[in-house]
Amino acid sequence: MSDASGAGSAAAQDSGAAGLVKAPTGIGGFDEITRGGLPRGRATLVTGGAGTGKTLFGLEFLVWGALKFGEPGVLLSFEESAEELATNVSSLGFDLAGLAREGLLAVDAFRIDAGAFVAGGFDLQGLFIRLGTAVDSIGAKRVVLDSVEVLVTALGNGSTVRAEVSRLLWWLKDRGLTVIITGERGRTGELTRYGIEEYVSDCVVVLDDRVDNELATRRLRVAKYRGSMHGT
Repeated sequence: MSDASGAGSAAAQDSGAAGLVKAPTGIGGFDEITRGGLPRGRATLVTGGAGTGKTLFGLEFLVWGALKFGEPGVLLSFEESAEELATNVSSLGFDLAGLAREGLLAVDAFRIDAGAFVAGGFDLQGLFIRLGTAVDSIGAKRVVLDSVEVLVTALGNGSTVRAEVSRLLWWLKDRGLTVIITGERGRTGELTRYGIEEYVSDCVVVLDDRVDNELATRRLRVAKYRGSMHGT
């Protein structure tokens, strides 16, 4: 994934769907495939196996959003610390600490204690408060949640998962935030292990990394994009 300068303005309008405003990602080739980027003010699921680039996709969305389109962003990580993320992407020329100092990026590592979850008796209010504080602190327009699988695993109970994930998505949508949620592919072909695609249905991007005859190939597929034409 790399920088792309042909994404257009920060409020790209999809000619194939009147009224659907898109947020350009700045990721090379992706905005051309999607005819403008991701649906603005809605959630997109980016799913794939380990090592397919889900976190990098989300980080590029935030970095280019801040640098190219003037849209600060928040990364809420359930798996890696801010220091680990900064180190991992420094070789790509991304200065996460510098963006944070300029008020263009907020990175929050939200560690989840699964032992604190009680089926049927837990909600995400604490996470909403923490995320809301980060969004307000920099006037964020973009949010990446990486990875929602950790959150869902901790919630455990099926009815709790459905209720709380739905509430989280409505909370984000009510604030007009453009959101990427990353998730792991299921083991038997499902898009995610816990059916998250049922709740994040506006746009679904599938990342894949295959090895055939000792040749590694990375693939990206737009599996779904409600209300918009797109390349596959």
